[in-house]
Amino acid sequence: MTTQAKSEQDNFRPSANFPSSVWGCSFASLSFQDSEFESLCKEVEIFKEKVKDILMQSTRGLIENIEFIDILCCLGVSYYFENEIEEQLNHIFIALPTFLHENDYDLHVAALLFRILRQHGHKVTCDVFNKFKDNDGGFKKSITNDVKSLLGLYEASFLSVHGEDILDEALAFTKPYLETLAEQASPHLAEHIKNSLVWPIHQSMERLKIHQYISFYEKEESRNETLLKFAELDYNRIQLLYRQEMAILSRWSRDLNVMHKYPYTRDRIVEAYVWALGCICEPQFGASRLKIAKYVQMVTVLDDTYDAYGTLDELYRFTAAFERCNVDGIDDHLPGYMKYLYKDFLKLFEETENDGNEGSSLKTSYAKEMFKELTRGYIIEAQWAKNGYVPAFDDYVQNGLIVSTCDVLASAFLLGMKDVGIKEMVWIRSNPKIVNSAKLLGTLKNDIAGHEEEQKRGDSPSSVECYMKEFGVSKEKAVKEIDKIFVNALKDINEELLLQPRRVSKIILKYFLNSGRMSEFLYKFLDFYTNPSSMKDYVTKLLVDPFSI
Repeated sequence: MTTQAKSEQDNFRPSANFPSSVWGCSFASLSFQDSEFESLCKEVEIFKEKVKDILMQSTRGLIENIEFIDILCCLGVSYYFENEIEEQLNHIFIALPTFLHENDYDLHVAALLFRILRQHGHKVTCDVFNKFKDNDGGFKKSITNDVKSLLGLYEASFLSVHGEDILDEALAFTKPYLETLAEQASPHLAEHIKNSLVWPIHQSMERLKIHQYISFYEKEESRNETLLKFAELDYNRIQLLYRQEMAILSRWSRDLNVMHKYPYTRDRIVEAYVWALGCICEPQFGASRLKIAKYVQMVTVLDDTYDAYGTLDELYRFTAAFERCNVDGIDDHLPGYMKYLYKDFLKLFEETENDGNEGSSLKTSYAKEMFKELTRGYIIEAQWAKNGYVPAFDDYVQNGLIVSTCDVLASAFLLGMKDVGIKEMVWIRSNPKIVNSAKLLGTLKNDIAGHEEEQKRGDSPSSVECYMKEFGVSKEKAVKEIDKIFVNALKDINEELLLQPRRVSKIILKYFLNSGRMSEFLYKFLDFYTNPSSMKDYVTKLLVDPFSI
């Protein structure tokens, strides 16, 4: 390559033409009515005591108890009774062998016990499903007309770990029957089945599933009116909190002036917040949600700078300058837009560096290191793109674990959490299975959903192209093989959730479980984040429309 040609390549500036935000500043002007929130809190408190009484009464029978706990979880109010539920599930787990031996339990009960106990960290054996297989080793055809049992077995199958072939068989067995039943059932039941087929409980965004289940439960003839009203009131109460947080973020984004300074990027503060609440939805963790959402938006600008705007020469300069990560690191040779970007990152770090909270300085330093690592990963991708280089699949995946942004966003999560510090940082950096799997899902799910669109923009090769080239296979075959990596990653996550004793707290583990779930949500059909109109209906349910009570 001649010197002139190389210079032209290094200074080539791509153009992405991303879709505009569908929200504008609509959330920035939202007001938070203290009186409305306080009224909801008072009503919720009254109903909470009534529901607690029902929960304690349900302990009289094991089946009644586990069914009620399941409803609390599905309606999104189980967090009020964590200690009581944990104690009751411990008793159920201890009593389970005797119960299974002495009772002729049905598939619905077996699947429910298996799923709820595993979701709460109890490793129930999958042998509970053996009695529902016939002499030929397949599941009995007699269960195919029992929607409740089929749905239960289907949902339970997503809690599998490596070596549990019976659960893989359960998924393959139940899915086609449920698809058929969804076409034959009443509209109410059909919608419930279809929602489960698209969004299974264990692999879906928590607040989305809660909204779906409340909508289903309010039409159930056997519904408990006290429990339903409690769930609807609490959903509306938490939605108000989310809207208050979203208003704060919208004003922050407006002040940041993203589209003026970086017109080439994606303005996605609303979608960034949905990403954050998908990772940690409990009302008490608002500080983490705000930090994650800000980091997602800033990562978006950084990603688009490397992928869709910066010349290779500019990106080299920015990557080198960012290693210093202080005001003295602003290189005079950086173009104006990159100086703005550098300063905006410094402001972001200043928000938490000296905020007076214990450990904030250390956590902010950790976040800086994660961002430095991310820029190093991005420059590798930029080099691949500019040079037309397709790396080996394993090399791509190793860099993909970095540019998945999982480590950066986890650092934002830690910044918003109290009573976490060096122990959790060391654990994350040791890359345990659940963390590694969350990263894998983040980078590979993104590739499957958006690789064709990204290739049209001239982005670096995705895992699909890398696999196709290295192994000489079709796109369809490459996607099929990468899907197997997804399945193994999800099993790795499940195994980590069942480890005893736990190496970190349950909320840390749940964050990485939810991180993987959000990859499934964001890239289920296409890249929801890049194409915001496709996410509008979900945003409306989560943040805008309350339940009518």
